Amino acid sequence: MARFVGKVLWYIEGNFRKGVELDDIAAACGVSRFHMCRGFAAATGLPVMEYLRGRRLTEAARELAAGAPRILDVALDAGYGSHEAFTRAFRERFGQTPDAVRDGCAVDPNRFVEPLRMDRVDETAVALDEPRRETGDAMTIIGLARRYGYRDVGGIPAQWTAFQAFEGTLGEDKGVWFGLCDAFDEAEGTFRYTCGVRAAAPHAVPPELEQIKVPAQTYLVFAHKSHISQLRHTMNEIWSRYLPSSPFEADGSAPMFELYDEKFDPHTGLGGIEIWIPIKA
Repeated sequence: MARFVGKVLWYIEGNFRKGVELDDIAAACGVSRFHMCRGFAAATGLPVMEYLRGRRLTEAARELAAGAPRILDVALDAGYGSHEAFTRAFRERFGQTPDAVRDGCAVDPNRFVEPLRMDRVDETAVALDEPRRETGDAMTIIGLARRYGYRDVGGIPAQWTAFQAFEGTLGEDKGVWFGLCDAFDEAEGTFRYTCGVRAAAPHAVPPELEQIKVPAQTYLVFAHKSHISQLRHTMNEIWSRYLPSSPFEADGSAPMFELYDEKFDPHTGLGGIEIWIPIKA
């Protein structure tokens, strides 16, 4: 079975000048919008929309450097409705205006987004055990929440360190910790990550922390057995290989989470964790 990420890349490359959006790409590739965004980011390290915008702006820059006569036409071809919106996006990516590039200013090629090829996408093989199916009860998570871009998650270890100051003060269940992922913004390629604990009757919650209600939900529970720094490879295997060929559909309206217990050693990053993916019943 062809991996759907390859289908996404193929579809974007053939259609990025046509004003396609996330729902169009997902429908053409036969997966849900939520599944597509999770799997694409896990496989490539890029949000779908960031890659799509980058491809449009890169080709626009090449047209301008070649002397395109009308900037508005280039903007419209790149999916922007006005000269002003195009100029803002162009300057943000390349550090200069479309007019300057057309007048001869060179564009830093390191800022170009070239077409990705699947043989260059990180596909480190991971042997997944068959997941178990669990029905999770409703719960309350108390934790420290921050927003991240899909490829800018380097701050998560320090976030856990900052949360340690609150442990033992929240009335939490002992010996279990949650890395909760929710509030996904597919257009911007961002999500909320919460380092937290479960508390049936939480104590007074400090203002720095969030209190998040997680409803009862059905999950597929996957084991991640290697070092925590390799978590992305397991996520890639789940979203790009396992789920597309399974009878289950991920529920994008519910939080997913990493579950850490006392077997996990935060000093070495070893011991393994579980990944709980919400699915539709």
